[in-house]
Amino acid sequence: MKAALSIMIFDENRIRASIIEEGLREAGHDQVVVLHDIVGLARQIEIIGPDVIVIDIETPNRDMLEHLFQLTRSVRKPIAMFVDRSDSSSIEAAVEAGVSAYVVDGLKKERVKPILDMAVSRFKAFSRLQQELADARSALEERKIIDRAKGILMKSRNLSEDEAYALLRQTAMNEKKRLADIAQSVVMAAAILGS
Repeated sequence: MKAALSIMIFDENRIRASIIEEGLREAGHDQVVVLHDIVGLARQIEIIGPDVIVIDIETPNRDMLEHLFQLTRSVRKPIAMFVDRSDSSSIEAAVEAGVSAYVVDGLKKERVKPILDMAVSRFKAFSRLQQELADARSALEERKIIDRAKGILMKSRNLSEDEAYALLRQTAMNEKKRLADIAQSVVMAAAILGS
């Protein structure tokens, strides 16, 4: 059984917020908090710590959208946004800000749960991709440092590339450290010594 999600709804319109809340409660979500004031919203999100955020804007204006998009960039949570009207630049800004689901003119209580489920799934998939990208970048940086360290050892000790790598690897095993950490030490030492 999946753990129940805690959901925060932001909507300045209390009637529309109650429609979303009712749809979520009917779908079995009982951890729902509704906020109506954009002032202090970031702080409330920090205090509440919801698993998912639902933002409903009846008639979005540029300032409110920009404020919400700044907020969504800093919050690492799935966000579903419902708006009555939109244009292509608002949609593009929402995607750039990390909004997981952006629904135009689609607020019906029976649609809230499937949209929310999709937002959570999309957020998880996007987070996995971001982590994979970060891991790949880190591995590439480590590879570059190891190659630099091998080059330094090859030049300073007159070793072949295989011998330099074996020396780095053996040192890492002896010191119970990662190969990249030993390579970084070699590169730093060479920089200090001017090699």
